[in-house]
Formats: sequence, C-alpha cells, structure tokens
Amino acid sequence: MSLSAGTAGTDFPVESFLLRSGRLELERIAWHEVADFPVSPDAVRTLRYMLDIESHTLVYMRNMLASRAIDDPAIGPFLACWLYEETFHSIAFERFLRAAGHPVARRQHGREKLSQRLEGALATMISKSWPDFLAVQMLWGAINELTTMLAYQRLAVLADHPVLGELLGQIAHQEARHFSFYFQQARRRLSSERKSRRVRAFIRRFWAPVGSGVQPSTETRFVTAFLFSDPGGHAARTRIDQTIGRLPGFEDARFFGKWFEQHVMPAPVPVVT
Repeated sequence: MSLSAGTAGTDFPVESFLLRSGRLELERIAWHEVADFPVSPDAVRTLRYMLDIESHTLVYMRNMLASRAIDDPAIGPFLACWLYEETFHSIAFERFLRAAGHPVARRQHGREKLSQRLEGALATMISKSWPDFLAVQMLWGAINELTTMLAYQRLAVLADHPVLGELLGQIAHQEARHFSFYFQQARRRLSSERKSRRVRAFIRRFWAPVGSGVQPSTETRFVTAFLFSDPGGHAARTRIDQTIGRLPGFEDARFFGKWFEQHVMPAPVPVVT
C-alpha cells in the first residue's frame, strides 16, 4: 500500500516527505571556527535548554506511539523520520556547546518525573476514548514545531555567531517541514465546527510552550523572554498566532501570545548565576 494512501481525514503525501528527510549535514559546519566567535551567556543558556528539549524527543515519541497515532498510515512513517532528524539536532547542539567551551551533561530522560509519566498515561487513555484526540496531537505538534522553527531563527539573529547561524539555518529548515506535516494533518482533522470547538478548548486549557514540564518554569520563561521580547520577537509571536489562526475554527486564537502575556510580560525573568 502506498504511504500516501489513507482515509479522507488522514491522507498526506508522506512519500515526498520521506524522500526529503535525512540527517543534518554536519560536515558542512566549520566546527573548528566555533571558538573564534563569542557566545553570550544568554545564548549558551538558551542552547542548553534547546539541547535538552531536542533530546527529549524520544520520550515524546514513546507517548505518541502509545496512542492512536501508531495506527495511522501517514503519521507512523512520519514519526520515524521525525525522530531520526530530531536526534541529530540534539547531537549538533551538544557538539556546538562543547566546541564553544560549554560542555553539558545529558539528562537521563529514562528517569521521568512522576508528573510526566502520569501525563503520558493520561494522554494514552484519552486517545483511546476520544477518536478526535489525534487532531489535538497534530495541532499541538504544529504549534510547537512552528514555535521551535522561529525560536531557532531568532537565536541566529540574537547570537550573531556565523557558525551557529549556519547550524540553526539547517535545523530550522527541517523544523519547517515538520511543521508543515503537523499543520496539514491538523487542518484535515478539524473537519467540523464541533471538532474544532472541542480541540480548541483542550489546547486552550493545557497547551504551554515546548519544554514546559521538562525544564523548570524559570528556564522556559527565560528562553521565551530572550527570544521573543524585542521587536523581532514580537513579529515572531504574531506570526505564530496568525499562522495557527488559518485553521478552521481558530481564526481569533492566540495561544502563544496569551501565554507570553500571562507568564513573561508581568515580571522580569530571574537570572541564574
């Protein structure tokens, strides 16, 4: 059976995605030049956050495979390539930090917090009892992939490091393809006003930026403030909400903007010394 085949709500030309997928071209990166340019403490702190989140993809994948997603003819193959590409993102960040003189110890993701294990179990249970929960997962993924892509673009501007800029450009390109898949899947599954209303209510209640619950809230707030507070960051925030607003039933949704206003703007983010 062709991988592009599926039901009316799940068809997606995943074959073309598979053919374009692959690891980062790390041999193109001038690793020997990393130490020739300064990396600010804020950029280092942000990169450590990004490394931890990228390496957490395996845990997220485990939770996805315990849901209805594994039975979908398009999503299963996509997730295999997605995990492969995301794994190289974490390898690249770790290598950059090491070359810049800021090595970091990998966290043992097999030792999840109790809250994370309960969250995964709850998602599995909801998935089995709510057929449309896959729409939630696809929309959640779309918001996170779009936010991540723009976060990498913003870091490239703020860090102003030529080697890091090349690396982030490669990664952002892959994140853009990941976003496209999630977004198109979400749009196909939000096929009625009732579905959109229920999915929107769930996202509004539970969504938070990628890394929430994995990293301390102070780190999530710091990274979000660092990347999205200046005029360029404001434009990126607006782009996130406007892009998600193209989905049926989400025209006036502002998930990222409202979270930013509630959690970042009211008070300064603590500085870790």
